[in-house]
Amino acid sequence: MSLISVEAALKSLLADVKQTNIEQVPLLDAGARVLAKDVRATRTQPPFSASAMDGYAVRASDTTRANDPLRVIGEAPAGHAYKGSLKQGEALRIFTGAPIPDGANAILIQEYARRDGEMVYALQSVDEGKHIRAAGLDFSQNDTLLHAGQQLDYRALALAGAMNHPTLPVHCKPRVAILANGDELVEPGQVPGPNQIIASNQIGIAELVRRSGAIPVMLGIAPDNEQEIAKRVTKAITLNCDILVTLGGASVGDHDLIQKTLGNAGMDLEFWRIAMRPGKPLMAGSIGEMKVLGLPGNPVSSLVCGLLFLVPLIQTMLGQSPATNPTDHPVLPLASPLPQNDMRQDYVRARIVSDSGRETLQPFKTQDSSMLSLFHQSQALIIRPPHAPEASEGKEVPYIPL
Repeated sequence: MSLISVEAALKSLLADVKQTNIEQVPLLDAGARVLAKDVRATRTQPPFSASAMDGYAVRASDTTRANDPLRVIGEAPAGHAYKGSLKQGEALRIFTGAPIPDGANAILIQEYARRDGEMVYALQSVDEGKHIRAAGLDFSQNDTLLHAGQQLDYRALALAGAMNHPTLPVHCKPRVAILANGDELVEPGQVPGPNQIIASNQIGIAELVRRSGAIPVMLGIAPDNEQEIAKRVTKAITLNCDILVTLGGASVGDHDLIQKTLGNAGMDLEFWRIAMRPGKPLMAGSIGEMKVLGLPGNPVSSLVCGLLFLVPLIQTMLGQSPATNPTDHPVLPLASPLPQNDMRQDYVRARIVSDSGRETLQPFKTQDSSMLSLFHQSQALIIRPPHAPEASEGKEVPYIPL
């Protein structure tokens, strides 16, 4: 199978993705979940014209003469409406949030009022409508204020509460099984043998999964043994996982058993090997309804591919529209030149540096896909299309923020 472009790979991967089911969850449990349906307001807010300040409800025309007293006819705290109507020469003591009585059209705030027994004097005139929140100022009944596909933050949840929704329809979180492979790998905290290293890819991928709104299902590290790999693949199927992510072993060497084992489990291979750097040996397919994504073993390759392919896959399952086109990405000028690119799309690790308030992209000189420390220092991935010409210092280039 020949190399395919990143664009073609993404199009193929996301072409037939099904969205997850919908569930109703309480507001307090809906943070960071993805809304599955548009949500309309069930009421008007505020439902009545209300005072925006503590003071006196008045007729604006009664405040134009400073020495004319107004007779205070009662009081209206928040949550309680005055039953009568305000007449000329009258005022109602009112507090923030209380309904405006009939006949009043302005609020004389208490700082500009002088109270003398049952009388109050306006120290300055007020305009009609001053300090009144009109009914429907915020929103009206049946207004669509929350939209399918948006991730719910604290502002959206507060708004949903004001709309009088105790629960919200959200997409079920996709379950993402994560399987690392290789005799050379041990879990963090274990003592590696003389020819072993600490596995780290699964930790970073699990966090990408969580941040994307899905649930990681850790399948551990499978040794280079077809039966052990097959057991873990079967577990992912049994647990009804929506996605299986394998880490390493996707090539076709004598010790790369992932693709062979997945094939024996019934995987329909969609594509393998992408014209990109880092991450060429990326594989995608499906076993029944479960999507399969085989990421490279090198740590940076694995995480970059997770960012570029796994995250959009999860977003699509959640009804979101991932940014998959380079034209959707921001641009910044280069702080130093980049050479002409070859046939593979390059994702160049870089820092964002500021000089006199002007931000630029500074590529790292070393781009080895095993160097996690350098990746940790990176703030951006510069996107270099296939066969891109030499880019001089100051040229604006697209990048992915990290």
